[in-house]
Amino acid sequence: MGWSHGLLFAALLITAAAIHGAQAYAMVSGYVFCDQCKDGQISLFDYPIYGMKVRVTCVDSNGQTTMSREETTNLFGNYVMRFDGTPNLSNCFAQVSSGSEQGSTGCGAAAGPAQNLRLMFSMFDMEMYSVDSLLTQPAQPMSFCPKSANPVSPPATPTTPPAPVTPSTPPAPVTPSTPPAPVTRPISPPPFRLPPMPRFPPLPPLPHLPPMPPMPFVEATACPHQSWAMPEYKCYWRALNQDTKVAVAFGPLAARRYGTDVTLWQGLQGRGDLYRTLLREATTALLNSYNSLQFPYNSVSVVTHMNYALMDSPRSALLTAFRFMRANSGSGNVTCKFTPCK
Repeated sequence: MGWSHGLLFAALLITAAAIHGAQAYAMVSGYVFCDQCKDGQISLFDYPIYGMKVRVTCVDSNGQTTMSREETTNLFGNYVMRFDGTPNLSNCFAQVSSGSEQGSTGCGAAAGPAQNLRLMFSMFDMEMYSVDSLLTQPAQPMSFCPKSANPVSPPATPTTPPAPVTPSTPPAPVTPSTPPAPVTRPISPPPFRLPPMPRFPPLPPLPHLPPMPPMPFVEATACPHQSWAMPEYKCYWRALNQDTKVAVAFGPLAARRYGTDVTLWQGLQGRGDLYRTLLREATTALLNSYNSLQFPYNSVSVVTHMNYALMDSPRSALLTAFRFMRANSGSGNVTCKFTPCK
């Protein structure tokens, strides 16, 4: 299995080199979240926001703007910008455009801080940049947000000073106070005591539970498509079913390319064609994203990259398949931690 996987990697590299003459470009991608509690970070109450305008601005050494471009987030809160040629994006930053309120009502009143671009990938005259998640905030925190741990105490009410005593008015006579009545202490009833509990015979020991299925969800693991297609690893198909349609998992663009009847199990068998290879590696990446928190792509980014590859050129589809394949193989650092199902 290892040598065939290596040959497939080599074939992709050779094919990519053959189309190296295509136009070079750089791509920038990231996400925008609605910071509902206005705490400056992504928390449980925040969500990706649709329809927000993001501006990428590049400046020179004197702080003068040299290039600027704007894009709107999609249904997943994701935005992607393409710059043709080989622009220098080292001094560029991304920020939610001020006054951008097309997203959820009331969540565009204020924009979070700008974030610098980070180079993630460079190959075949193509560069991929990522941006830390951008924030946009409502005018006031939502009512369900946690309150501040140090609330501000209300100001003390000033007391009214006593009225001055007029010398001409004689003081009122002092009436002697009545002594308090003696306190009669009630007689306490005797303490209530529960009767002793009867002794029951000891319970029989609990039966031994069957061993739990392997759960590599919290550890780093990445498995190739050959492993996902093996019957002994069927128990790892947890979030997705083998009969799930590709059109349901990846959306309308995948339905247009592959039809509405192709299942994820059939997608794992794809080979011999560029777009069938893309479907196979995208399906494998989607399964790995649900199986391990430490997989390089989460499920949303797998679907997003797959759809952009289907909309773009064959060269983009090839590079996307190559990146998915590299992640599915563990990138040389992570192994597949499957154990046979019982």
